[in-house]
Amino acid sequence: MGELGELFGYLAGLSTATCFLPQSIKTIRTKDVKGLSVMSYCIYSFGMICWTIYGIYMKSVPMILFNSISGAFAVSILYTIIQQQGKKK
Repeated sequence: MGELGELFGYLAGLSTATCFLPQSIKTIRTKDVKGLSVMSYCIYSFGMICWTIYGIYMKSVPMILFNSISGAFAVSILYTIIQQQGKKK
């Protein structure tokens, strides 16, 4: 792939992985899940798991690393959504 391609892989991964960090922190701190879709986070989390598995298959460190991080943030938000919805019942 070359050094330039690898660099863009890391930059893309870092960007997409960290984009969920502020939302994760806010959601966990405030427990405010109004406006967050459980279905969206289920689908997104599943997608991140699939991308991570694909990265393992392709032996792509950036793909494995950053999709795992993105998945962890998404799952933390999903967990908080489910937890808060359970408290409302």
